[in-house]
Amino acid sequence: MNRFTKALACALVAGTIPASWAQTWPARPVNLIVPFPAGGTTDVLARALGQELSRSLGQPVVVENRPGAGATLGADHVAKARPDGYTLLMGAVHHTIATSVYRRLGYDFQKDLAPITVVAVVPNVLVLNPQQPARSVSELLALAKAQPGKLTYGSNGAGTGQHLIGAQFEALGGVELLHVPYKGSGPLTTDLLGGQIAMSFDTVTPVLPHIKAGKLRALAVTTARRSVALPDVPTLDEAGLKGFDMGTWFGVLAPAATPREVLARLGADMNRIIESPAFRRKLEEIGAEPMGGSSEQMARQIQDDTQRFARLVKEARVAVE
Repeated sequence: MNRFTKALACALVAGTIPASWAQTWPARPVNLIVPFPAGGTTDVLARALGQELSRSLGQPVVVENRPGAGATLGADHVAKARPDGYTLLMGAVHHTIATSVYRRLGYDFQKDLAPITVVAVVPNVLVLNPQQPARSVSELLALAKAQPGKLTYGSNGAGTGQHLIGAQFEALGGVELLHVPYKGSGPLTTDLLGGQIAMSFDTVTPVLPHIKAGKLRALAVTTARRSVALPDVPTLDEAGLKGFDMGTWFGVLAPAATPREVLARLGADMNRIIESPAFRRKLEEIGAEPMGGSSEQMARQIQDDTQRFARLVKEARVAVE
């Protein structure tokens, strides 16, 4: 069965669900798929949202980690899941990049998944193991130029936002680094703390405690604005790489043929949670900026980012088989 036939079959099945069905949903636990290992920003946000959403829905929200292939394995699983509202994806900007980076994907991120809402945006931060001598971006660039292709940076997977940020850093800084992909921020941070890799461009959330404890050195954030969680850390633009502006958003999606009533209920409940003062404080404590918004707004974000990153991927010549 090809993708079109499958999508049509799903749509027909969804169309046969009586209107009263949405009133009884959910009747069992809802699975929220995280396409990275436990411990990273995607996982932390999913568990925070899932805890509140389970209260709102009256059913457990089970966070399930399905890491691999730069977050595309988890997305593929949800894209092909039954569109009944019981399987959701905690997606991220990585998926809009993967569309251009991966030569073969078993799903279409814009056609096979229905956006619900963007939960949060989190800045990325350039952090070094303290064993590295550089204490500024200019010193780091000088160090990298002195040993081309030897200074290592980790990412949470080939073709993810962190990988592309690293590629942009190389292009704008005129340096050559050695990329080391991981399955997620958890194992990446472990190796960074242990000195197995020199640096990373991870999101603020998993590295913030280590920065505060002095175990990692923050040189710059990758967004146009400074991070509220790290107000004393300059942006890469301020540090000399003019125009550098890349961060990471996280949002929830469902299989494309999920009934509209279920998507509307999820969107309303999630936005209510995101707007609550307690949840916003929880996100801000981990360096995340709460967002929310409509499914249409998220769809536009996905479309715009897919086009923007397609250009950057081509310029940086990043590709994964």
